Amino acid sequence: MTYAFDPELAPWISMIPEITLTDPAAMREADDRLLDARPRYEPPVPVDVRDVAVPGPGGAPAVPVRIFTPAGAGGRLPGLLYIHGGGFVLGSVDAFHDDALCIAAEVGAVVLSVEYRLAPEHPFPAGLEDCYSALTWTAANAAGLGIDPGRLAVGGESAGGGLSAATALLARDRGGPALCFQLLGIPELDDRLDTPSMRAFADTPIWNRPNAELSWDYYLGEGVRGTAGVSPYAAPARAEDLTGLPPAYVTTCEFDPLRDEGLAYALRLVQAGVGTEVHHYPGTFHGSGLIPDAAVSRRMAADRLGALRRALRTVEQPA
Repeated sequence: MTYAFDPELAPWISMIPEITLTDPAAMREADDRLLDARPRYEPPVPVDVRDVAVPGPGGAPAVPVRIFTPAGAGGRLPGLLYIHGGGFVLGSVDAFHDDALCIAAEVGAVVLSVEYRLAPEHPFPAGLEDCYSALTWTAANAAGLGIDPGRLAVGGESAGGGLSAATALLARDRGGPALCFQLLGIPELDDRLDTPSMRAFADTPIWNRPNAELSWDYYLGEGVRGTAGVSPYAAPARAEDLTGLPPAYVTTCEFDPLRDEGLAYALRLVQAGVGTEVHHYPGTFHGSGLIPDAAVSRRMAADRLGALRRALRTVEQPA
């Protein structure tokens, strides 16, 4: 297909390496190289960074968590459990280090980035339970982490957005921890793959229908996606009741197969009485923020930081 990409994005698209999930191990190596080649983010304020291991779910291995704490902050800060993207298959705390560092520095929050187990080696619910274990540990240790428990949020991009939505559902249904906000960036939410955008976008950059099919097959197991009985904690779009969830910020991109499931979930949150802010960006594609100097990419980044500052009630940090 021919796509009306944003004029500032279009010249760069041919330079973006192809992402395919047919060989997860090889793609992980290529993905890490791509992210390592990006210019490093320099925070405007000092941020202390340390790695810990928190108890895993139900006897599973400990969950590695990287903690980003703005240095010299007075009083308790808000906390954000950050869940990286990668289609449930790719990504790592190291690969998304700068994203978490940026939020900590520019929002003024303690950010805890989760190294959850990846599919296909560890299918659902392994990764989600890792995220929930990290959340419960964060809430239980809020005082020592310098976190205000009344300002604890969850958020991420792509599969991390879907896992954030699922973690919020788990927290509601298991009686806590209480969350004040969920950041759902271009979220992966629906294994049924039956929206107009998912049917249409088979050749879009970075993410497309073939990758989405493999992503869900790895996460749920071969032959499970689209069938009856898939858990709403795996695919939050299947959740029948969205009441009682924390306020949400949802973003979508125009030429992204995930576009329609994100918009539909946002609308259902609104209809369920959940305060929800929705930003849809014309001319963009999944992961177009990898071209950071484009005006639309700068706007997306600024909008996200602004939403976090408002939701977490922080004072704006230096630019």
